Amino acid sequence: MRIGLLTEGGYPYVGGEGGVWCDRLVRGLDRHEFDVYAFSTGQAQEEAGWVELPPQVQRVRTAPLWVAEEDGVVHGRRARRRFTEHYGELAAALCTAAEPGTAQKPGIAQRPGTAGRPGIAQRPGTAGRPGIAEKPGTAEADRFANALHGLAELARDEGGLVAALRSERAVRALERACRAPGARRAAREARVPDLLTVADHLERALRPLSLDWYEEDGLGAVDLCHAASGGIAALPGLLAGHFFGVPLVVTEYGVRLRTHYLTRPDASPAVRSLLAAFHGLLTAETYRAASYLVPGNAHARRWQERCGADRAKLRTIHPGLDATPFARVGEDRLPEDRENDEKQERQEHAGPHTLVWLGRVEPAKDLVSLLHAFAEVRAAEPGTRLRIVGRPSGPEGEAYLGHCRALAAQLFPDEADGPHAVGRNPVSFEELGGPGAETTADVHADGTVTVLSSVVEGFPAGLIEAMFCGRATVSTDVGAVVEVIGGTGLVVPPRNPRALAEACVSLLRDPERRARLGAAARARALELFSVEQNVAAFRGLYLETVARTPVRRPVLDGAGDPQPFAAPAEAHVPGHWTEPTPRAVPTWAVETPEPVTETVR
Repeated sequence: MRIGLLTEGGYPYVGGEGGVWCDRLVRGLDRHEFDVYAFSTGQAQEEAGWVELPPQVQRVRTAPLWVAEEDGVVHGRRARRRFTEHYGELAAALCTAAEPGTAQKPGIAQRPGTAGRPGIAQRPGTAGRPGIAEKPGTAEADRFANALHGLAELARDEGGLVAALRSERAVRALERACRAPGARRAAREARVPDLLTVADHLERALRPLSLDWYEEDGLGAVDLCHAASGGIAALPGLLAGHFFGVPLVVTEYGVRLRTHYLTRPDASPAVRSLLAAFHGLLTAETYRAASYLVPGNAHARRWQERCGADRAKLRTIHPGLDATPFARVGEDRLPEDRENDEKQERQEHAGPHTLVWLGRVEPAKDLVSLLHAFAEVRAAEPGTRLRIVGRPSGPEGEAYLGHCRALAAQLFPDEADGPHAVGRNPVSFEELGGPGAETTADVHADGTVTVLSSVVEGFPAGLIEAMFCGRATVSTDVGAVVEVIGGTGLVVPPRNPRALAEACVSLLRDPERRARLGAAARARALELFSVEQNVAAFRGLYLETVARTPVRRPVLDGAGDPQPFAAPAEAHVPGHWTEPTPRAVPTWAVETPEPVTETVR
């Protein structure tokens, strides 16, 4: 099978988002062929280069989202008229889509008792049913899809839309849509700076329409498109389905639409409303066109359902992590006979306990609550230490790290082992690669309990690594934490230092419980979150997708005319034999006469 893998800011770039699981997926499915279509998000990412690609990656095509090169395309009068019509329709769909906060907005559930209230749209049969998300209006969704496909066809016919999307014509079309009757109040209040901001964002988001990927030898040649995330990354898959009927699978470990709703808090109401409408309609069209949607956990699945996804299309596949680097630590912590294991006894009585936190340093991780909780842990269990291992995430993370260092120095004075020893703080801030923290497994090997204190979390991969190491964990109840932990760890409410401290103390004082939870955690992680289960699940999903939506394309001759019998029947069955092989053609069926005998060399 030939798969078109669509990524944004990830694979095959070094350090890209989601690049690790994409690489494991491609390497695990070595019987398939992959064409990678990747969007880069910055010059630094492009300069960092690619990861080493396996042989099953046949081709890589990239395009920058952070800059658009002038394509030199000058539209004639008819093309300009087509652009104005389609762009105006797209803008009108944004201006008439449901207001944020009403029941028609993706992600907002219809509340019981709102039937018949002005401004509250409700589908038949959903009255009084809580948790049923209202999809965007059918008229707006169809209008948006038709406009998007019209712009894509125009770009394909004319060679690109870069200049048109940047033109004054685009801004004026957006302004007319905002001033038209029926436009929402927020759209009507848009001023010139707001229109310029929205038009600039739409130009960046619609750059994929101008690419030359949508040809017979490009995305038209793949059997299936797999978007590694929603949003812009899925846009080429939508167009491949529109032009060639290629089925689309979309994986979302974090729902992009939710991210867009939570960004731009300082923008004007008009900008937030129009951009939320664009991404809501793009998500709705992606969910409608996709053959299957693959959330990485139940938390993401619930968000997809609330954003209008059809439940019949959802297939939850947990991310796969490589358990091999953690096998040494995990097996060390899980001897068959603990009572007679002298090494385990030495670990339990060899000194003070150590709490371990590992991840990116940023405000969402709520290290402030962790430090206050650790103060109560130290009061109950003197001598306990806390290792915070991780790098700050950007300038905001740097500032937050400095604040946490200052708080740790204030809460915990340095301690010395004796009158002539230099004191040190019981809280250490470290980075991976330093002494005693060469790898993640080394950090967990030194810890007694692993702690997660986040207030916002998606899929907690760090917890799974701790589970692979057989460590008991204490976590806050956010994101997919409960789904990952199951009954193998303690879970407390977020922003509650006292509850966090009590859970840590209870595990520090009970080594048998720690060992029991660690053993259960390792068994659960190996069963549910390994690379093998992830690859096997996607292998089955690929086959199911192609089996349900076979792609049939006519074979053309040199003049572009169809050859109805050129492809054998078995070409429609998934497998390496799908490419038609040359057949012997009778001499009487060939226009150009050929010699009867061959020249012997």
